[in-house]
Amino acid sequence: MPDRGGGPTGPRIRVGRPSRRARTLLMTLGVLAVLAMAFVMFAGFWTDWLWYRSVHYSSVFTTTLWTKIGLFLVFGLLMAAAVGVNIWLAHRLRPPLSAMSMEQQSLDRYRMGIQPFKKWLLLGITALVGLIAGASASGQWRTWLMYVNGVSFDQKDPQFHLDVSFYAFDLPWYRFLLGFGFAAAVLSLIAAALVHYLYGGLRVTSPGARATAAATGHLSVLLGIFVTLKAVAYWLDRYGLAVKSSDFKATGNWTGLRYVDANAYLPAKTILFCIAVICALLFFATLWRRTWQLPMIGFGLMVLSAILIGGLYPAIVQKFTVQPNEQAKEAPYIQKNIDATREAYQIADTDVVDYSGKSSTKDTAKQRADADLAASYRLIDPNVVSPTFQQLEQKRKYYGFPATLDVDRYKGQDTVIGLRELNIAGIQKHNWINDHFTYTHGYGAITAKGTATDSNGAPVFTESGLPTTGNLGEYQQRIYYGEKTTQYSIVGGPQKELDYEDNGEKTTSYAGKSGVSLSNPFNRAAYAVTLGEPQILYSGAIGEGSKILYNRTPKQRVEAVAPWLTIDGDAYPAVVGGQIQWVVDAYTTTNGYPYASRTTLGDTTADSLTDNQRAVVAQQNQVNYIRNSVKATVDAYTGDVKLYQWDEKDPVLKTWMKAFPGTVKDKSEIPTDLMSHLRYPQDMFKVQRELLTRYHVTDPKQFYSGSDAWQVPNDPTTKDNRAVPPYYLSMKMPGQKGDGQQFSLTTTFTPSGRPNLGGFMAVDADAASPDYGKIRLLRVTSEVPGPEQVQNKLNGLPAVANFVRDMKGADSDIEYGNLLTVPLDGGFLYVEPVYAQGNNSHYPLLKKVAVSYADADSPDGDTTAFANTLSEALNEVFGVDGTGTTTPPDTGTTPPPATGGNATAKQAIADAQKAYDDGQAALKKGDWEAYGKAQTALQDALQRAADAEAKAKKS
Repeated sequence: MPDRGGGPTGPRIRVGRPSRRARTLLMTLGVLAVLAMAFVMFAGFWTDWLWYRSVHYSSVFTTTLWTKIGLFLVFGLLMAAAVGVNIWLAHRLRPPLSAMSMEQQSLDRYRMGIQPFKKWLLLGITALVGLIAGASASGQWRTWLMYVNGVSFDQKDPQFHLDVSFYAFDLPWYRFLLGFGFAAAVLSLIAAALVHYLYGGLRVTSPGARATAAATGHLSVLLGIFVTLKAVAYWLDRYGLAVKSSDFKATGNWTGLRYVDANAYLPAKTILFCIAVICALLFFATLWRRTWQLPMIGFGLMVLSAILIGGLYPAIVQKFTVQPNEQAKEAPYIQKNIDATREAYQIADTDVVDYSGKSSTKDTAKQRADADLAASYRLIDPNVVSPTFQQLEQKRKYYGFPATLDVDRYKGQDTVIGLRELNIAGIQKHNWINDHFTYTHGYGAITAKGTATDSNGAPVFTESGLPTTGNLGEYQQRIYYGEKTTQYSIVGGPQKELDYEDNGEKTTSYAGKSGVSLSNPFNRAAYAVTLGEPQILYSGAIGEGSKILYNRTPKQRVEAVAPWLTIDGDAYPAVVGGQIQWVVDAYTTTNGYPYASRTTLGDTTADSLTDNQRAVVAQQNQVNYIRNSVKATVDAYTGDVKLYQWDEKDPVLKTWMKAFPGTVKDKSEIPTDLMSHLRYPQDMFKVQRELLTRYHVTDPKQFYSGSDAWQVPNDPTTKDNRAVPPYYLSMKMPGQKGDGQQFSLTTTFTPSGRPNLGGFMAVDADAASPDYGKIRLLRVTSEVPGPEQVQNKLNGLPAVANFVRDMKGADSDIEYGNLLTVPLDGGFLYVEPVYAQGNNSHYPLLKKVAVSYADADSPDGDTTAFANTLSEALNEVFGVDGTGTTTPPDTGTTPPPATGGNATAKQAIADAQKAYDDGQAALKKGDWEAYGKAQTALQDALQRAADAEAKAKKS
């Protein structure tokens, strides 16, 4: 009988091959799946390219991309070649016969198993290490670009006398190359050792020699390369001492060489370099000697030397040479650190003067008059009145203002400004069309006087309404790019946008040039994938002319077009040339400035107002050099980004301008009307004030003792124990040239661990001023109450207690505004607006003003008043009448009535009346010289009148 395929378990089932149609379908699905995956990976790249092209910074994208690709390929191939060649070489040097041992018999199974796949295994391993190394190297694109484009600082470090550019641009690249070399050597050594072991070149338990001559020579060369790299590391470590951070108990954070570094570590690194070179030569010598005896002895000597010379010897020097006389030993190195740090943070030219803290005159009338001239006291606190702007000028729920408004200058007046931006959360009905097509932009800039309120305590608006009207004139009011605009919008197509509501809805269609076109299906598909929104692909709301707007916050856009800049946390708006422009301050930084102490930007720039929206965007958080080198603008309507060179001497900026030519415009191209709105940046100021808490001291002995160390006080108006923010204020510093007030950025200091005032710092913040950036620092030399003490005394006043009780009884909340500090007549004037927010008004209104004049001669340290207006509070503090005019000092005499007496007496009395009137007129003008002359004339006239009357009585 024929065999029919049966068996003990029954008939066999033959599985036939899939049909031709099925195979074609499977192949098609496979190809489509691969294409889909490729498109998903490509979509992000493509949309990035489209965005950079739309903002006219495609050169940034291409330069960055090609640099990353180049580094990936070069270092990926180098790593793959290094590991692959050593695997191939180890296989080629394998012994022809393996020793007959249990170890080798066990390895035979593995050798036989990989024999058919040797080439694929080699390719797989080299490809894997190449991909990892290439990906790591591509992340070093900034380091590479700084290295090849580095510009000289024209400053040399005090130890090695090398240009600072070596530490800032060259040394980081050398360290990367060294790290790459170590990785390649170690991976090659491991791979070669495994291959030698697998094929019998290395033996662990087999009888006879543990390694063949070929394996010994191969591995010795790799070890020699490793030790050679270690020698290079020791040599670079010498220069690394100039930028090494350490914890110095006398000063805290420290960068640069100390006594033990210069006199122990530096010679130790040189000795270890020489030992490592000798040890490397011994390893290379095994190619001829075929023994590891001498190299291993040399390697052991190098390790022992590293412990004794590199570790123990410096510890002995520190213990027995430095510690017994640390201040004297460290003084020269402290001086180098002080000089470098002050230069790196641009605080070297700080004008430090002693300030007595004692009133120079007891003439309270003059003090009261001077108080009006000392500053324009900003009673409208931009950190408090945002809800007031929101309530009075929001107009629609889908508009909103930032939590913290901004301070600018318009027509010479301090002005609080906020943009009425789109608030997507306020839309009544959310759907894809409303969120991304209908509600696309905000509308209008709202401004208010910084120094005045109306009768109810509300801001006095100088630009308001919808559309806005006021002092700003005609300008483009639509805001498509802003701090609160984080979602994408699709504009310009068949779907109309809501413009604003004013007796009915008004619609518009975006006419700006920004955005990426969605007219072709490929772009739509790419954005559908990138944004995870399939409706973009097929929605009828998208058609001819449709464009997508995204990356819409000012800081996002500047960071994207200049990824080498650190972005200030506070972008602010200005109406310039008929457009709303966001002004963004940007910094160049490095952590490679020799001897300059490092600071952490995220911590240093944080204060009581910092939130996620106002946090600095740092490329590197640890820095020891910073320059406000770029002023950037972002058009709120078109989204255009412009970068202007601000610091024309900064070598770091010059380096990046070489790497990205054409991206930064010259300083001369800044429009004149924009210049009047540029100001000194807050984050730069906060970094400088943090450094000046220690580096206002320039004597190394005093710096070492820390006896004059300061701290930035906590904000007394909050309860979170965070640093007081700096305040913009138009004021005049003592000794400042000129008669007028200067737009300034100010802060206070207290001695470390104490609440009294230690110093006051102000910088000229007006970019149009010839003294822009000039830092003036008053070192208070006597005991003057600090901000927290003044706040505590204010809270303890009976008038304040009664006010708070009354407000609480009316179910109102109290909120303290910015505590402004102004130097005045040897002391300090503190001014603080006090707001109340109750049931009748869901927003804060200015209700009271607290004023305190603090100096060292006052019985309690300061005199504090709490009144309805600033003028009343100043009158109360300085003890003058409540009419708004000052009362003259008590001279002990008053002009008698001009009646009776002889002609001489009448003339004298008339002269006295005229002198009195002249004195009052001079007092109102603040002309103290004329006032003094009038008082002398008054005394003379009264004396003549008394003499005439006495003579008349005798006769």
